Amino acid sequence: MSVLAVTGSSGAVGGAVARALGSAVDRLVLRDPAKAPALAGASPAVVTAAYGDHVASVAALTGVDLLFMVSGAEAPDRRAQHRDFIAAAAEAGVQHIVYTSFSGAAPDAVFTLGRDHFDAEQAIRDSGMTFTLLRDQLYSDFFPLLADDEGVIRGPAGSGRVAGVARADVADAAAAVLRDSAAHAGAVYTLTGPEAITLTEAAARMSAALGRPFSFVDQTEDEAYASRRVFTTEQWQLDAWVSTYTAIRDGTASAVSADVPRLTGHPARMLEQAIRPPAA
Repeated sequence: MSVLAVTGSSGAVGGAVARALGSAVDRLVLRDPAKAPALAGASPAVVTAAYGDHVASVAALTGVDLLFMVSGAEAPDRRAQHRDFIAAAAEAGVQHIVYTSFSGAAPDAVFTLGRDHFDAEQAIRDSGMTFTLLRDQLYSDFFPLLADDEGVIRGPAGSGRVAGVARADVADAAAAVLRDSAAHAGAVYTLTGPEAITLTEAAARMSAALGRPFSFVDQTEDEAYASRRVFTTEQWQLDAWVSTYTAIRDGTASAVSADVPRLTGHPARMLEQAIRPPAA
C-alpha cells in the first residue's frame, strides 16, 4: 500500500481531496498544523513544512510514496518555492507526485502565472519521479470575486470565452487519480467546466443565481493596469491580474475538455453550481 501525503489541506482543493479520501490519507503536510481538517474515520499524521523550507520538507515527506502537491500561493518567488519542494520530495524518496498545474501552462503562457506552473512541471519531469499533472482552468468559483463592491467586473477580456472549472471538480478529479495512481502515471489532464462563456454571460448568470447585480465592463490594457495600481506596485502581481483577462480575450482559456467527467464519472459543474452557497 502506498503512503499518501496531501499538501494544502487547509484550503478548498486540498481539504476537499483529503476529506474525499479519508482513511487513505496517511499524512497531511501544512504550514500551520492547527488548520488541519478533521477526516471522518481517519487520523493521519499532521506534519509541518512550508514550500521553500527544504529541511522541513524532506523530513515531512520521508516515507511517503504518493504525494498530492497543491500549487503554492502567488508570490514573487513561487517558482523557487515549488522547485525546492519538488527537489525535497525526490530527495525524500517520493515515487509519484500529482501536481495541480494550469491549463495552457507554457513558458510563454499569456496568463503569466501559467509560466510558473510550466516551470514546476519541468522540475517534476526532471526529478525522476512518476507524475500526473492536473492542468486546471481558471476557477469558476472565483468569478464573483472578480467584481467590485457594485458587482462590476472590469478587465481587458473583450468577448473572449473561458471554460472555468469548479474547485469541487478539481478535487473530485484529484481524488479519483489518487485512488488509482498507477493507472494515471505520466498522464496530463486538463480540467475545465462543461462550457466556455464570456464574462458578459457570466455576469448575467451570476446575477440570476446569486440575486444581486453583476456586469462586465471591458477595459484596455492601459486602463486595467492603471486601475489596479492603487492596490499594489508589484509588477509581477499587476501582470498576473491583468493577464487573467487577456488570456480570456485571446482564446487560450476557451477550450473545453472532457477530462473532468472522464475522471470523476459525473458531469463538470456549471457556473451556477460552482458559485451557489451550499444548502443549509
